[in-house]
Amino acid sequence: MATTAPVHPVDEVPPVRQLAAFGLQHVLAMYAGAVAVPLIVGGAMKLSPADLAYLITADLLVCGIATLIQCVGIWRFGVRLPIMQGCTFAAVSPMVLIGTTGGGLPAIYGSVIVAGLAIVVLAPVFGRLLRFFPPLVTGTVILIIGLSLLPVAGNWAAGGVGSQDFGEPKNLALAAFVLAVVLAVQRFAPAFLSRIAVLTGIAVGLVVAVPFGFTDFGGVQAADWLGISTPFHFGAPSFEVSAIVSMLVVALVTMTETTGDLIAVGEMTGRRVEPRSLADGLRADGLSTVLGGVFNTFPYTAYAQNVGLVGMTRVRSRWVVATAGGILVLLGLLPKLGAVVAAVPAPVLGGAGLVMFGTVAASGLRTLARVDFQDNHNLTVVAVSVAVGMLPVGVPTVYEKFPDWFQTIMNSGISAGCLTAIVLNLVFNHRPAKAGAAPRAATPPTGTGG
Repeated sequence: MATTAPVHPVDEVPPVRQLAAFGLQHVLAMYAGAVAVPLIVGGAMKLSPADLAYLITADLLVCGIATLIQCVGIWRFGVRLPIMQGCTFAAVSPMVLIGTTGGGLPAIYGSVIVAGLAIVVLAPVFGRLLRFFPPLVTGTVILIIGLSLLPVAGNWAAGGVGSQDFGEPKNLALAAFVLAVVLAVQRFAPAFLSRIAVLTGIAVGLVVAVPFGFTDFGGVQAADWLGISTPFHFGAPSFEVSAIVSMLVVALVTMTETTGDLIAVGEMTGRRVEPRSLADGLRADGLSTVLGGVFNTFPYTAYAQNVGLVGMTRVRSRWVVATAGGILVLLGLLPKLGAVVAAVPAPVLGGAGLVMFGTVAASGLRTLARVDFQDNHNLTVVAVSVAVGMLPVGVPTVYEKFPDWFQTIMNSGISAGCLTAIVLNLVFNHRPAKAGAAPRAATPPTGTGG
């Protein structure tokens, strides 16, 4: 009797009840970051509350569509791994500059469309660069991704950047409580509940937060039931050279970051990213970015927040994240639902974020454990790359005297650390050894970076 081939965990379809719970967990993990970009850009441009609300619903709608493209795949678009998509923070500064001094939203959207098309064209080129990402580089990049996200969780735990009660002990106490709930559920609860430990922690934290006045549901009542994002709502796009050049630099940064995220998820799920699948994932980024320019939102990239959730829960199904994409589409079409999710207080997200983002960093260490550090320079590669990657995280103003294009690249700790790791690995491990140096053991074709 013929036997069916086993289904890879990435392609498994959990029961509907689990899909909904796991998917909602992914939405809550990325929601605050997703809406932050339109809030920052719209706020800098002094848009009206109605226009800000429109930017947010448009962003959520395209986030969902982009996630579906990435997870489900359409022809050669989509890596078909559990990857959440969201607006990239790398584009915030250039977009604020374009929006306030260089032509407003139409100029932003024109440059975003061109950048998206450029990503689609360049995706196969980046796919062929995968050989420059041996475990030495990938482990370092995954470690930097996790470490660079930890300050985000810290800011949430303290109450959210700009909040009047930032750093109040009550905020940190709520975050610590949520963290304790997440850990307790993961350790002692039945298998299914342990896999939605983050969702459970957020739900319990929200229940505790309401009577203590941490959150306000007034925005839910004011939100509309239905919101449809129409193409070019703010006018036809304009294509200005300076805006396009700055957004092309952002495109290179987001492609570098997405490459790191895709490799990280491939490591966690046991489905290694190959040159073709990497190109497909980057191509999906480009298509989503073009859609962003058409539907009144911004450039898109893989969200590292959710990489940690995949590693922590060990739920590897791409259909879970596709369900999260469907939920985001609903939130984009039904602003009242989006307002409910937005009411989750920052400290609750911070408590959950600490364990999720720490998991990403720990996954990087696990990858580095496969690297040979004996009688070579691999420790130097890791040390310098992490240092360069953490520099803009620890000292955000360190590059403020440099040109804008340089800041766009280096202010992202992920892209700065990734580029450093690639260059140092080439310098130390792909150049002829110095005369008199000790002979090194041969490395396998896949490379260990050593």
